[in-house]
Amino acid sequence: MIEPQQKIRIHGFNNLTKSLSFCIYDICYAETEEQRRQYIEYIDEQYNADRLTELLTEVVDIIGANVLNIACQDYDPEGASVTILIAEEPVHKVSAEDMEETPGPLPDSLVAHLDKSHICVHTYPEMHPDNGIATFRADIEVSTCGVISPLKALNFLIHSFDSDVVTVDYRVRGFTRDVDGVKHYIDHEINSIQNFLSEDTKNLYQMVDVNVYQDNMFHTKMLLKDFNLSTYLFDKAAETLSRAEQDEISARIQREMQEIFYARNLPE
Repeated sequence: MIEPQQKIRIHGFNNLTKSLSFCIYDICYAETEEQRRQYIEYIDEQYNADRLTELLTEVVDIIGANVLNIACQDYDPEGASVTILIAEEPVHKVSAEDMEETPGPLPDSLVAHLDKSHICVHTYPEMHPDNGIATFRADIEVSTCGVISPLKALNFLIHSFDSDVVTVDYRVRGFTRDVDGVKHYIDHEINSIQNFLSEDTKNLYQMVDVNVYQDNMFHTKMLLKDFNLSTYLFDKAAETLSRAEQDEISARIQREMQEIFYARNLPE
């Protein structure tokens, strides 16, 4: 393992591939068929291909890369995909701060770079056929080759979506050689994805790590701590519901979130 302050003189290009992939889930309750239709229309407007392209292009600018190609597509009846191919560009001299295991900045403040990469996002609106639960998933991947970890973009992306549940995977693949021919399988210190999250982000979520250090694989699950029913009702105010209705709907939504967080169906 290489200390963050230590610089390796490599033989040729840094061949390590660092991949950040995560799913962001937004949960909603849409009771009637009309509310469900309106919810899908809202999602298609909020996260259509043009909007997702704007978000990912912002990420590209934030991390200091050059766009080679953009492919985007909206789907019928719902959903969208965007993929951006990125090329390296001249970057500032790498400092010890660039390599530290520290949180990436929030929107409007992130400054970083990468050598060569791609960024892609796919969206998946989905609805329960009976109980009114609607789940919107955004699947995002940021993959880089070079010295900067894509984890630096994590805070920006989490705060760019309505994130009730987040599952994050980070893996460093391949190896690069130094001038003496020694292979290096990772070029920065990391013991948890959580260390790349800002304090306000960590305060919002319950988090669990599942890491395989010997294989440079890191996994973090995040579940929003605070629950306010009003924020999950689509086109309906909680005050219009009886206490029994509020309790029942709250239980449905929280069950959905917990099942996604634990990746298993919970018993009745």
